[in-house]
Amino acid sequence: MSAPLRMRGVVRVGCALLAAGVIAGCSSEQRASQMTSFSGKESKSEQASLFTIPQDQMSHVQVVTVAPTTLTRTLRLTGAVAYNAFNTTPVITQVGGPVTRILVVPGERVKKDQPLLTVTSPDYSLLFASYLKAKDTFRVADKNYDRAKDLYEHSAIAERDLLQAESDRNQAQADLNAALLGLKILGIPDPEKLVNAPSSSEIPLLSPIGGEIVERDVSPGQLLTAGTTQAFVISDMRNVWVLANVYQGDLAYVKVGDEVVIQTDSYAGTSFHGKISFVSPAVDPTTRTLQARIEVDNPGEKLKNNMYVTAVVTAGTVQNAIAVPDASILRDDENQPFVYVANGSNSFGRRSVDIGQSENGTTQVLSGLAPGDKIAGNGSLFLQFANSFQH
Repeated sequence: MSAPLRMRGVVRVGCALLAAGVIAGCSSEQRASQMTSFSGKESKSEQASLFTIPQDQMSHVQVVTVAPTTLTRTLRLTGAVAYNAFNTTPVITQVGGPVTRILVVPGERVKKDQPLLTVTSPDYSLLFASYLKAKDTFRVADKNYDRAKDLYEHSAIAERDLLQAESDRNQAQADLNAALLGLKILGIPDPEKLVNAPSSSEIPLLSPIGGEIVERDVSPGQLLTAGTTQAFVISDMRNVWVLANVYQGDLAYVKVGDEVVIQTDSYAGTSFHGKISFVSPAVDPTTRTLQARIEVDNPGEKLKNNMYVTAVVTAGTVQNAIAVPDASILRDDENQPFVYVANGSNSFGRRSVDIGQSENGTTQVLSGLAPGDKIAGNGSLFLQFANSFQH
């Protein structure tokens, strides 16, 4: 062989060795990168294949046998707090005129018939004057009737005069009743208390129920319209509603009378208890949910209107359910749940599962496992690392 040909062969062999070294170096760097990554970036085909760990390392892995069990069905519904409409009322003024004084503030507890504000009202002045006139007219008519009755018994007057006196008395009584009713409509249950009081055109607006002032809708000087203007909203906040959203798939498990536990991030560790009192008969076309109304006791009045809460409903039991320890459930890089299934004494393979609720340290598996399967419990993270290391 000539010298040039020998030189060309040497060059080719050197290039081949250099390329092999580069490839080997790249492969080593990739493998080192994967070995130091705990996220498990290997392909799904590699992850699903069986892998083996040394027998002396099996002490790090707890293997449990899947068996059917009975689980408590728990629904977690989102909802919001609302006023109990049965214990809430708007305070609408029955007298017109400008507001002179506001006597209460939002958040203050009031009693029934407690004054909330005062109004300067010409209507009140006219009605009170009519009441005083009717009262005096009735007093005179009543005395005239008594006198006429005595005279008639002594044959001093004719029967016609007695009947006329009786008619005058009845008319005066009707006028007095009408004036009295008008004052009561304005919120004055006992006008007699005002007869000897100093003359004033101010009239108080009284609370119709006891509770908390949750809204104030008027200001001093504002002109009120009788029968129209809403001045306040009063609610008894010791009992509130929670309006929870129920998905169609859960409707069969939600019934009126079910016990409910209410939880909120505002009071971590504190629970409120109530019962479902009503389930809406129609589905909301936008959210595709039904609304359940829950009556909740509110000690300390901690639950506030429109506060977001979670309603935990205990809805019977699930028979022959598959449940595994929480430690068995792992997540891949796409956040999909999986478990490691034992195949032999120290061989394992990854299996995807669909999971349900988690309660008391166990997680329900909806699909992917069957009774008799052996899976890794405590130590699943060790297997995940070993699997990643081997690939």
